[in-house]
Amino acid sequence: MSISLAKGQRISLEKVAPGLKNIFIGLGWDLKVTDTGSDFDLDGSAFLLGSNGKLVSENHFIFYNNLQSPDPDKSVRVLGDNRTGAGEGDDEVIEVDLTKVPADIEKIAIAVTIHEADTRNQNFGQVGNAFVRIVNVDNQEEVIRYDLTEDYSIETALIMAELYRKDGEWRMNALGSGYKSGLQALFDLYK
Repeated sequence: MSISLAKGQRISLEKVAPGLKNIFIGLGWDLKVTDTGSDFDLDGSAFLLGSNGKLVSENHFIFYNNLQSPDPDKSVRVLGDNRTGAGEGDDEVIEVDLTKVPADIEKIAIAVTIHEADTRNQNFGQVGNAFVRIVNVDNQEEVIRYDLTEDYSIETALIMAELYRKDGEWRMNALGSGYKSGLQALFDLYK
């Protein structure tokens, strides 16, 4: 049974799904009826952060131009780039092997941004039903879900959630934090 989180809630993955090792983080959304003259292209990304809350290196920013983490096991991977968000279910997926994430990674920030939002005059107010979910790869069961309920009418980038280590176990924090300057704002926040 999946646990549904509200904004700001935190939960231990071990308590929800004991022994959880391989997960995928599904990100999904629908477009509201709107015409900006351009297609929407939303992108999922992961920021692998050290104990200082910053990227361990630029190679620890995982997105459509850098699909996997630099560690030998490639413990974090973005699976492709859905350029339209069409269809049901997950629009973008990030795989994480929790047992192989290097010890110097304390936190993984999961984000969604609108590609070329300023040029296309787009924002998250034109996007609905956005969610992030954690799924156990081994049995395909949804473990945790966070549905965004706010109207982000000026934001072009969202930090949906964070996975972080505490007391030797992985936890999730449902964030839903919005930013106006797209992917660059998030990169600047974490660099």
